[in-house]
Amino acid sequence: MKVDVVISGGGVTGTAIARELSRFNLDVVLVEKEDDVTMGTSKANSGIIHAGYNAEAGTFKRELNVKANPKFDKICNDLKVPFKRIGSMVIGFTEEDLEVLKAEKQNGEKMGIEGMEIVECERLFEMEPNLNPEAKYALYAPTAGIISPYEFTIALADNAVVNGAKVLLETEVVDIKMDEEKILGVETTKGFIEAKIIINAAGVYADKIGAMSGESFKVIPRKGEYHLLDKKWGSVVNHVLFLVPNKKSKGILVTPTVHGNLLFGPNSNEITDKEDLAVTKAGMDEIYEGVRKIIPSINRRDVIASFSGLRATAGEDFIIETSKKTKGLINVVGIQSPGLSAAPAIAEMVVDLVKEVSSDISMEMSLKDNFQETLPELHHLADNLDSMDSWEKLVKINPAYGEIICRCEKVTKGEILEAIRRPVPAKTLDAIKRRTRSGMGRCQGGFCGTKVVEIIAEELGVSPLKVTKKGSGDIGLIMARRMTLEGANVKAVLEIMSFSSGLVEI
Repeated sequence: MKVDVVISGGGVTGTAIARELSRFNLDVVLVEKEDDVTMGTSKANSGIIHAGYNAEAGTFKRELNVKANPKFDKICNDLKVPFKRIGSMVIGFTEEDLEVLKAEKQNGEKMGIEGMEIVECERLFEMEPNLNPEAKYALYAPTAGIISPYEFTIALADNAVVNGAKVLLETEVVDIKMDEEKILGVETTKGFIEAKIIINAAGVYADKIGAMSGESFKVIPRKGEYHLLDKKWGSVVNHVLFLVPNKKSKGILVTPTVHGNLLFGPNSNEITDKEDLAVTKAGMDEIYEGVRKIIPSINRRDVIASFSGLRATAGEDFIIETSKKTKGLINVVGIQSPGLSAAPAIAEMVVDLVKEVSSDISMEMSLKDNFQETLPELHHLADNLDSMDSWEKLVKINPAYGEIICRCEKVTKGEILEAIRRPVPAKTLDAIKRRTRSGMGRCQGGFCGTKVVEIIAEELGVSPLKVTKKGSGDIGLIMARRMTLEGANVKAVLEIMSFSSGLVEI
């Protein structure tokens, strides 16, 4: 394969870059080692679009977060991604906390962030009636919001593909080929891709990709664990609520999700294993005790999922630059929080770097006349429950939209088929889960998992035993094959695969 640009990494950063580059007459390919985009940090974080007031002056974190924040209304409307600008509050209990909040407010005002204020006394509890009664102050930032991070990442990838970019899944970069200091392309597990420019957006593995061309930065994973509560808790808070932050993170938070659940966490612990997504009792206890300082009434008996994500830290700021050693390599490294909030602005910055490199290597780069800014509306029964007229019309056209598969989240067969047929298609249980929410409810796929397997198998024309939870290396597939050889029937195998699907992170 011969292309102009290869992007390594299918997280929100890589897919945002792919979408921005697809505006140009370039051959762009994104390669991702997992079976789907959004499989790293982008699927396991708080889903918060930060206002941008708490990053240090002179950093990319601060500049790009503030620049990107106002863009989310249009981008999410264009890509049909749920986004709610509900505002955030940092809760203070002491005079020392108040001084921190005042400094944060001043910091934000210098950046031009509008509407920030310190609230206290009666107004504080009017805004958040269930708040810890010992709370005294809060810094309110109305421009903060919440988003579905994995839906956003998938939509960016879909839109890039619609506009001519390619996404190659289960394709890992194993080497960068160079002629002296000039890029020739990347060797992958599925063959060589000749390219003029390589963009390293590989998250916690960005140091591994960089080392292939002599880069020496180090990426250290920082694990954060989370609890997700049942939807009956979704209205217990009205804003994103933080405790006063520390040096390692923005601190424990509690937030409603765009789909009506309640999420709280994370803690923050540096680890060495870049595949360590285990949740621990100690970690869960830590975040539970932390969140009860904000909302004392929270009951962990209503936790329906616990999960963790890894932040890619490479110092105190993002690294976004052309390589000083290798012509044609652009590093986008250490994109930890507020990376999700900054993603649209990061992508625009990288496009400017691509323009600089393209002029050096005589690569033409012109805007397309027919860039498609939007994605078509997706169908979700859960969004139509208050007025079913339009849904009933859809069912008459396609009866699959009348067959409910996931009772917890009200997901129909039509929605699952729609997910399989998207530009970046869903071919595994977890990929369907991220696009439709099938399996994200109270039972975590215990009832609908086997039905989803059967729909995927039928639509793709494969045996149900070839449908995996998350890719070709899925342990569930290995177990299923072994059980079948030992005489278990297919239905029993599928039930076990479904049960196991409820025991992992969203």
